[in-house]
Amino acid sequence: MKIAGRLQEISVLQSLLQKDGSEFLAVYGRRRIGKTYLVRQVYSANLIFECSGLHQKEFSQQLENFWLTLTEVDKKPKPMPKTWLQAFAQLKTYLNELGPKKKVVFLDEISWFETPRSGFLAALDNFWNQYCSKRSDIILVICGSAASWIINKVINDRGGLHNRITKHIQLMPFTLAETRDFLTMQRVKLTPKDIAQLYMCVGGIPFYLKDVQPGQSIPQILDALFFESQALLRNEFSNLYAALFKNSRAHELIVKALATKNKGLTRNEIVEATSLKSGGGLSVLLNELIQCGFVKQIFPIKKSKDDALFRLVDEYTLYYFKFLQNNKTNTSWLYLSNKQAYKVWSGFAFENLCFKHVAQIKKALGISGIISNEYSWTLKGEAQIDLLVDRDDNCINLLELKYYDGLYEMTKGYAAQLQEKVRVFKQNTRTKKNVFVTLLTVFGAKRNEHYLSSITNELTIDDLFQ
Repeated sequence: MKIAGRLQEISVLQSLLQKDGSEFLAVYGRRRIGKTYLVRQVYSANLIFECSGLHQKEFSQQLENFWLTLTEVDKKPKPMPKTWLQAFAQLKTYLNELGPKKKVVFLDEISWFETPRSGFLAALDNFWNQYCSKRSDIILVICGSAASWIINKVINDRGGLHNRITKHIQLMPFTLAETRDFLTMQRVKLTPKDIAQLYMCVGGIPFYLKDVQPGQSIPQILDALFFESQALLRNEFSNLYAALFKNSRAHELIVKALATKNKGLTRNEIVEATSLKSGGGLSVLLNELIQCGFVKQIFPIKKSKDDALFRLVDEYTLYYFKFLQNNKTNTSWLYLSNKQAYKVWSGFAFENLCFKHVAQIKKALGISGIISNEYSWTLKGEAQIDLLVDRDDNCINLLELKYYDGLYEMTKGYAAQLQEKVRVFKQNTRTKKNVFVTLLTVFGAKRNEHYLSSITNELTIDDLFQ
């Protein structure tokens, strides 16, 4: 089994093989995240039937695809089914002829099977409820990139599939540590800073990382991914959202609007920027983007829910809107990286990197076991805090994030600004908690008098790899 990271997910999948009864498992996550690969690798010895839905194909083609796939593993002649109930009946006949060991039935891209008035979900429910659940040897796995579809139509369904799922796994992008392990498996050796820089451009998406070649520098890697004539990610955006959402135009309008404001937009600001109607429909769109990992909702401390910011955190989408969309002059990463716009973007991308690795930050600070919430905080015209960890042990870590190429040196002027920021924060939030200023840099900081007068804790980019 050749898998980087995913230790928790592997443990869950393997544990189902030891259960006495049958299991109904849903695996979901965004496009290119490695869902199919994970299921195939862990269940390779038990996978007896696998079929994937066809993108944007009608009922007859979906049914024929299922039947043809079944005939590949079950050689006995069988007529082409006319309904999904008949198709699953043929699958039952095949399963009845197999031995007693655990058998995995894997239906991939599950949302594509469900065409209008096809009866697929009703037949799937019947297959599970009237057949699999009465046995002890079946693991029924459904998988798909349309995370919101699986959540709404299966996991939270109030109809026939209500409470049928016995286990579900949301597969998220690799962490920095998992990205390092994935690259190491490919014999790619990069420094922590280089791995972070690559991550800031493409995120922890296995498909985006799989073609990185040993011996390449970051400029060579990013040119191959973005700027060469056959670059893997040159046209990825046109497929990314369309493959996840049936009506993806509204989702694209939202992420395009969010890409214009680094810190994020409130719900009202999204409505103003996109002309989409506020209401339940917008809530669904935002929840779908959050569930798929493209957007993060950040609640400002000591403010109302209406002040919550929706922030675009998908690395590839941010990179696309900043440097690839309507690109006419950026022909290489080296050319691009010398521009001021790239340096500004790098600081913001580093903030996103830290937001996604709060668990690692807490571990490095020795507070993993303490319940906490993460916020941002802004007082217009006076102060702004990129990330703070509000802890249940009467403490707050106020993080200063500095993406700096070399040792960071605190100046007298910035130390004074930092102390004023803490004062304004305490005064306006009226917090009684201890406030610790935590500096997180790439290579560390010089411990001069200004550092010593301002900083309580110091972390480096290495700590994000824990």
